[in-house]
Amino acid sequence: MSTERGMRTDEIRRAVAADVAAVRAVTDAAYRPYIERIGRAPQPMEADHAANVAEGKVFVTGEPVVGLVVIEERDDHLFLDSIAVHPDAHGRGVGGRLLRFVDARARALGLAEVRLYTNAMMWENQKIYPRYGYEVVERRTDGPYDRVHYRRRLD
Repeated sequence: MSTERGMRTDEIRRAVAADVAAVRAVTDAAYRPYIERIGRAPQPMEADHAANVAEGKVFVTGEPVVGLVVIEERDDHLFLDSIAVHPDAHGRGVGGRLLRFVDARARALGLAEVRLYTNAMMWENQKIYPRYGYEVVERRTDGPYDRVHYRRRLD
């Protein structure tokens, strides 16, 4: 599917400065339901989206943007800092496409592992990640956050 601007709606591309407002809006929409459950704004809602975009860490999909990932290259793995899909796009495979993109990006960078964590109160995520090959590494408290840490080995 394509748009009048020529971008396929399922394309994943590096975010640019003009995307910062959309990155913020999608992140807020995706994480807002968890505020009451965990008792505070999830960390991705408090991120410096403009800085992350400027540093090349954010990749988006959709026109308008409906999903995104924030990734960081580390020495021995790719860290998936955040994944967000707008609630209006749930059930369309956006999250799966983004997770497969992260795997492909890690491989392209010569990294054999993807790591991430999720808040322990976001139990929906704890059902999703194992379906994509992630295994629990540990559960620990980082500041005010109770987190479940995952990894996916890319053999």
